[in-house]
Amino acid sequence: MKSPAVAGGADPGRTRRQLGTSLLRSVSRSFYLSIRFLPAQLRESVALAYLLARTTDTVADTAQISTSLRMETLKLLSDGIQGTASRNVVAELTASFISLQKNASERQLLESLPDCLSWLEQMEHADRNDIRIALEQITCGQMLDLERFGDSKDVRALATAADLDEYTYLVAGCVGEFWTRLCFRHVHNFANRSEDEMLALGKRYGMALQLINVLRDAGADLRAGRCYFPEYELNAAHLTPSQILAEPESFQPVYRRWLDKARAGLGSGIEYSRAISNRRLRAATVLPALIGARTLALLDAAVQMVLQQTVKVPRRKVRVIILSLVLTLVSRRKIDAMFNCAKL
Repeated sequence: MKSPAVAGGADPGRTRRQLGTSLLRSVSRSFYLSIRFLPAQLRESVALAYLLARTTDTVADTAQISTSLRMETLKLLSDGIQGTASRNVVAELTASFISLQKNASERQLLESLPDCLSWLEQMEHADRNDIRIALEQITCGQMLDLERFGDSKDVRALATAADLDEYTYLVAGCVGEFWTRLCFRHVHNFANRSEDEMLALGKRYGMALQLINVLRDAGADLRAGRCYFPEYELNAAHLTPSQILAEPESFQPVYRRWLDKARAGLGSGIEYSRAISNRRLRAATVLPALIGARTLALLDAAVQMVLQQTVKVPRRKVRVIILSLVLTLVSRRKIDAMFNCAKL
């Protein structure tokens, strides 16, 4: 099965540019903005890794298909990314998910899978290897998520805080490590701290960004039968997972503890960003932290309503943050001031 982009024998370079611009822009909200800041030598690898991760995420989230088939497809998709399964076999199985996507961009994303896998094979060895390492961890986290929550009609909770940490590391903390390895390899004098220090900070930064997603989507997840908040913390608040939506006030102390943890993780993101020498790369890296800080402030202010509504930073506010970064030349002092302002 060939995707529309290659069916007519399109130029591979043009196809990659289309995937890394128009498709990427359509399936991401803020990440595409970060990629625009990146130096050219990083842009393709980061864009492709994101598109592959979004593809696996789309497969994992296709609720109309049974958990067992989604896990089977994810495993095969992971094998395809690792180069141990035929691209055609992977594309044929994934094609059964295409018509089920309500979002046109996600349909196009799945249709573009053969092109993305072809692009991966054309990457230089070190970048391809790093993408594969990251995607192996991400799909492992997605499969673990399906295994834990499955098709149950009851609301299930993670057992411990370690389970939530494991999840946020597998689907996002590893991305901070991927970003760090890529930058140290391609960017001269990338940071004024050691690679080991930056790997640790990048890991905590990525985990914090995923934790913000968990906090923002808590209500929708609960209605879908998923509770990422540890059961032992709920027990201490005299709550069961199924009682959270009916008793939001009792849930607030648990929710606020994880808000605080996310804030601390974003602090690692600011520390990471301040260590970067290249201003364009510093802007790309710090932007998610600034948006994340603003998101946490909105969640904190509306904590009684977050289970009933989705909180997002308005696009106009994101544009203001980007403009401020450009006007201040991404100075470290201004980054600190913007972060502290966003937290208010």
